[in-house]
Amino acid sequence: MSQEIVLAGFYIIILLYSVIIHEVSHGVMALWLGDLTAKYAGRLNLNPVHHIDPIGSIVVPLVMMFTTGFAFGWAKPVPYNPYNLRDQKWGPAWVALAGPLSNFTIAFVAAVIAKMLPVALAIKLDVLERFIGVLSGVGDWSERWGHLAQAVAGSGGSILFGLLVMVIFWNVVLGMFNLLPIPPLDGSKLMYSLLSLRTETVIMFEQLGFILLLLVIFSPLSTPIMRLINAVLNFFFGLTL
Repeated sequence: MSQEIVLAGFYIIILLYSVIIHEVSHGVMALWLGDLTAKYAGRLNLNPVHHIDPIGSIVVPLVMMFTTGFAFGWAKPVPYNPYNLRDQKWGPAWVALAGPLSNFTIAFVAAVIAKMLPVALAIKLDVLERFIGVLSGVGDWSERWGHLAQAVAGSGGSILFGLLVMVIFWNVVLGMFNLLPIPPLDGSKLMYSLLSLRTETVIMFEQLGFILLLLVIFSPLSTPIMRLINAVLNFFFGLTL
C-alpha cells in the first residue's frame, strides 16, 4: 500500500505545481507587457504557500482522488490589471494564453525526456496502459494504483517514466481545458480579443460564465471536448515511445 500512496502523492503534487506554473505564467506575461500587479503582490514565484487555495488545491483534489481515482484542482488566480498593459487589444489575450502555453511547453519537454530514457518500449507501453487504467475509475482504488506501482517498480528509469507520464497528463489536460472559450477560463480572453466584443457583452458572459461552464461539462458537448483532449494526450504520449 505504501507504494500506491507515494505514487498518488506525486500525482497530486504534480497537479499542484502544474497549476501554480500555469498561474505564475499569467503574471510573468503581464509583467513583460507592462503590468506590475503580480510582482507587487508577491505572486511571481513557485512557493505553494503563496498560491494554494485551501478548497481547490487540497480538499477537492483529495476528495476526487479517493472517490474516483481522478482529480482536479485550481490555485488562487494571479492578479493583474489589464489597463496597465501596453497593448490594450491583444495584451489580455497574451496574458491568458501564457498559462496554457506554459503547460504545453512542460508537456513537450517531459515527453522528450521520457523518449530519451533507457527504458524498453514494452515497459513504457505497460506503464501507459496501467496509468490509463488508474484514470478509468474501474475497480478498487488501491488495486488500480497497485498495478501502476508494479509497472514502474523495475528500475529508476521506469519510475521516472511514470512520473513524466503524470506530468504530461496534467499539463495537457490543464492546457486544453483552459482554452475553452468560456469565462473564467483563459480561452474566453482570446475570444474577446478576436471578436472585439462590446463591454456590456463581455460583462454578461463573465456573469454567466460558471453556469455556461457547468452546462458544457454536463451536456453532450463534453463528448467532443473529451475526444479532442484525448487526441492531444495520445499525441504527447506517442512522443514518449
